[in-house]
Amino acid sequence: MRVNRSTMNNFLLLGFSDLPSLEGLFFSVFLTTYLLTLIGNVFIIIATLADQTLHYPMYFFLRNLSFLEICYTSVIIPKMLENLLSEDKTMSFISCAFQMTIFLITGAAECFLLAAMAYDRYVAICQPLHYTLIMSNRVCLGLVAASWLAGIPVQLGQMFLVFTSCFCDSNEINHFFCDIPALLNLVCGDTSINEQIALVEVVLLALIPFALILMSYMCIATTILKMPSAEGRRKAFSTCSSHLMVVLVFYGSGMTVYLTPQSSHSLDKDKFLSLFYTVLPPLLNPVIYSLRNREVQVALRKVFLLILHSERNTHRKNQNTG
Repeated sequence: MRVNRSTMNNFLLLGFSDLPSLEGLFFSVFLTTYLLTLIGNVFIIIATLADQTLHYPMYFFLRNLSFLEICYTSVIIPKMLENLLSEDKTMSFISCAFQMTIFLITGAAECFLLAAMAYDRYVAICQPLHYTLIMSNRVCLGLVAASWLAGIPVQLGQMFLVFTSCFCDSNEINHFFCDIPALLNLVCGDTSINEQIALVEVVLLALIPFALILMSYMCIATTILKMPSAEGRRKAFSTCSSHLMVVLVFYGSGMTVYLTPQSSHSLDKDKFLSLFYTVLPPLLNPVIYSLRNREVQVALRKVFLLILHSERNTHRKNQNTG
């Protein structure tokens, strides 16, 4: 049975409703995760802005990555938390289209931003004498702007194609957010065109940036191995290790979902795999960068001391007034 898209006013996000006894636990875990993600990424932004010694390209990209992670998770997790508490798990047609579009645009932006960060590390290690010339403010701004804008035309086209399709009589999305594989499962008829466009999208917006990242790190590895000093090799590798870990976490599970043919998809498996690229990277990124980067640790310590000092002054003023 076909249903005209104009008659479908909302979708039903099933989320984790098949595990009702665990919804309370999931809510606590995801709420804690979301709050830690917000706090960690906000502190990274504040710390790298407040410390003048961190006003260079690597941390400019890191600030943008943290801001991107906040947008990325905020378009998904609040609605997921609402559904875990509420019996009404519906989501309007427009809200679903908006969520999917923002998710896809920010996901594509993260792919390109990670590639820009890899390029920054390549220039810093392989062409250190020309670093300040190559990675000028103009170039950095251009790379960030390109990262945000590159995926917009393709993702808007994908959204239009999916939401102008004819949906069957079911409006139940077996997922915790409006993701392409789960939505295509509701489309009546042949979805091969959708799948082909999704594959082209993955190649353009995910695999090409990933290939650029791999090329950058191959050049970096070659340069590091040629360094005569063991200490120099260790320092060079440590400046890249955080970024490399973030890339592996983000790309690993994302490719598993989006490169699997639609006919082979298990929506339940996809749902849990999606947690690894929607929830985990935004939480781990500030942790990875703060634990493995001494400069970020120092900057964060300064911010914490500043906040503590401010609170003490406020407390003293309140005591004196009282």
